[in-house]
Amino acid sequence: MRPDLGWILNATLANSDAGAAAAEGAQKGLDFVGHVANGEHALIHLPPIFGIDFSVTKHVLMLWVVAIAVFAVVTTAVRRYLAAGSHVPSGTRINTLEVIVEFVRDTIARPNVGNKWLMTWTPLLLTFFVFILGANAIGLIPIFDLLGLVDHFLIHSAEGSFVQRLIHGGSTATGNFNVTAALATITFVTIIAAGSKAHGFAKHWANLVPGGMPWPLYFLLIPLEIIGLFVRPFALTMRLAANMTGGHIAILAILSFVFTFAGMMGTFAGIGVGVGFSVPLAAAISGLEIIVVLVQAYVFTLLSAVFIGMAIHSHH
Repeated sequence: MRPDLGWILNATLANSDAGAAAAEGAQKGLDFVGHVANGEHALIHLPPIFGIDFSVTKHVLMLWVVAIAVFAVVTTAVRRYLAAGSHVPSGTRINTLEVIVEFVRDTIARPNVGNKWLMTWTPLLLTFFVFILGANAIGLIPIFDLLGLVDHFLIHSAEGSFVQRLIHGGSTATGNFNVTAALATITFVTIIAAGSKAHGFAKHWANLVPGGMPWPLYFLLIPLEIIGLFVRPFALTMRLAANMTGGHIAILAILSFVFTFAGMMGTFAGIGVGVGFSVPLAAAISGLEIIVVLVQAYVFTLLSAVFIGMAIHSHH
């Protein structure tokens, strides 16, 4: 819900005595939505360069956290494996990494890009899968919620401080459309690179439309194919971000019933709704989110592989 609509709702409800309490509950609901959707407030302010704001936001911070965590885990696991000098992996981390690598290589990359280009594009697809999976999974861990409790009971930081800015807003970076658009842009560039590498730059663009057709049809096919070229990364952008945001919004909408009923019928009514309905259902959706985390990492990687494979194995 947009802030202006929320203000209108509150102003309308406040016209009656009964609506004042509901308006307060509605405002709490808006605060919750802001808590999930807001990852763009600057944590570290930096001067703009060429008119572009390079300030570090919470989602930028989470991207750094995911990148460092993935790099550290993978690097240490591989180095220990190489230092052992054994051809048989041993240890939980290296065995898990082996399963992921073989899964992406044999299930996603090979059927789409083929054996000839397997080792060329598997590293990129593997990076997509591991990075998105890590970003999705970290978003499920209530790190900043626990920090908020610590701040409330122990630290008591001032309003507007770094800690207050840190605990405000969602931590799932892949729920930010800017992040998913950047990932989709990489796929878009890779599609062109893969087609150009396989067929040559000019031949890749000629392969967009089938040959040997009546020339008037090309006035229709060429614009459609160009539009389709841009629709693919757009679909990747929207699918990942919407799925990662939707679950959190659903959970917060369910939890907002507690404040709504507490405002309309009293504190005990809110507690009853929370214990009997909101908390159990929110817990169930949180469990479903674990599946969504895995599925969305797989779907983004698979669709990227499909689009790259379409550019390589053009049959026009």
